[in-house]
Order: sequence, then C-alpha cells, then structure tokens
Amino acid sequence: MSSPRTVTSLQTSSKPHAESALKVAKEEVKEQLSTDKSKATQRPAAKENTKPADFKLHTQQRAVKRAMFNYSVATKLYLMEQQKKYEEKLQKMIEEEEVRLLRKEMIPRAQLMPLFDRPFYPQRSSRPLTIPREPAFRMLSSKCWTCTCCTHQLYGFHQHCHPLKPIK
Repeated sequence: MSSPRTVTSLQTSSKPHAESALKVAKEEVKEQLSTDKSKATQRPAAKENTKPADFKLHTQQRAVKRAMFNYSVATKLYLMEQQKKYEEKLQKMIEEEEVRLLRKEMIPRAQLMPLFDRPFYPQRSSRPLTIPREPAFRMLSSKCWTCTCCTHQLYGFHQHCHPLKPIK
C-alpha cells in the first residue's frame, strides 16, 4: 500500500505522468483491499475428520502395582505384629517362671531333725591358738610425761611414782 505522501509527490511533477501514476496507485490500493477482503472472507479448507488414535492408559497397570504394594506392606505389618506378640508372650512366660522359682525358694522350711543315733563330737580346729596380750588401757596425761616409762602402771590406773604437788 502506498502512502498519501507518494501520491501527492507524483501529482506535482507532471500531469499526464501523474495521472497514470495515480491510476496505478489506486489500482494497487484496490488490489490490496480486495485481497484483504478475500482473505478475511475465505474460510480455511475443511479438514478431514480425524479418528483418535488408540491410546493405552497405565492406570490399570498402576492400580495392580499399587494393590500389590499395599498387600506387601499389610503383610509386613502383620508379620511384625505377630513377632512382637510372640516376643511379649515369651518374655511373660520367662518372668512367670522366675517368679515361680523365687516363690518356691522363699517358702519357709523347718530345719531337718538331727540324727541322734550318731552323737555330735566336736573336732579339734587346725587353726593356731591366739597369743594373749595385755590391753593398753593407760591414757597419757599432759601433766605426767615421765610416767610413760613406768612399768608398775597396769591397766591405765595411773599411780604417780613422783610426789604430787599440793594445791594451795
């Protein structure tokens, strides 16, 4: 499509040449308008009806796999629960047996009667005899340091070998 500016410039140069150019320009504009209208009025060619291709969804396969998975999980949980119950039952049996043995041990029983047909004869011990020693009962007083060497002082009864000073 030519612009109006080109049309006016053609008119100013020469009249006979300008008229022919103007006609050419008008024809071009008409052609462009007619092609635009024909494009707008023309409908696209009708397409053939297409048949949908056979497609296969995986939902059935996934449903089967999911059911198998759910079954395996349920089986595993059931086996774990059974194992736990068995262990608890075994532990309970062990505890009951321990309690039964403890109760059996704690029953008070009388001492066995001694056999009087064989009298008891004490036997001599194999340990050595103890050697007796004098006990050290004496207490050291702070006033009498010299009495520690006294031999006549027995059992801590302090008898001074030196005379005591009288109290004034």
